[in-house]
Amino acid sequence: GGGSWTVDYPEAEYHFTMGVGRLTRVDIGKQARMLRVTDDAIFDYPWLYAVEVGRWYLDDTEAARLREYLLRGGFLMVDDFWGDNEWDNFYAGFKQVFPNRELVELPLEHPVFHCVYDLKEKPQVPAIGMAQAGRASGVTYERADAREPHYKACYDDKGRMMMIVCHNTDLGDGWERE
Repeated sequence: GGGSWTVDYPEAEYHFTMGVGRLTRVDIGKQARMLRVTDDAIFDYPWLYAVEVGRWYLDDTEAARLREYLLRGGFLMVDDFWGDNEWDNFYAGFKQVFPNRELVELPLEHPVFHCVYDLKEKPQVPAIGMAQAGRASGVTYERADAREPHYKACYDDKGRMMMIVCHNTDLGDGWERE
């Protein structure tokens, strides 16, 4: 309901935690926790979710802390950023975190698209207003430069996925309206 990172808060977080509890045996609690990446408490949580990263600005301390978190076994999912300009800004921040790593596009055959449900296409979830406006025409994107959803990953040296990047989609909006 707010702006920036609070855009889908708190409904998306609430519904997501309920869904994880319903679909798995993982108990992640009942309430989301908002933390700064510089907070030592991030190391108590194996999974972080960040939205609106097309506008993120990391200083050197934040980039170093996020790198440490990921290399120590943490996982980051980024979501809800659209188009070329937001991609460019996100990618500049990503390169601050990992100057020597690249993001890899995930093919539809990747297990992430088949572990709970067997997805037949990469999902693209627009904001509710765009979904309602595009219902008749089948439009699922929010901007002309964001027609195709992209799912990319960053891996550690052992081939473990550390980060999933959900670009040109807003999965959190789907959770919010779940």
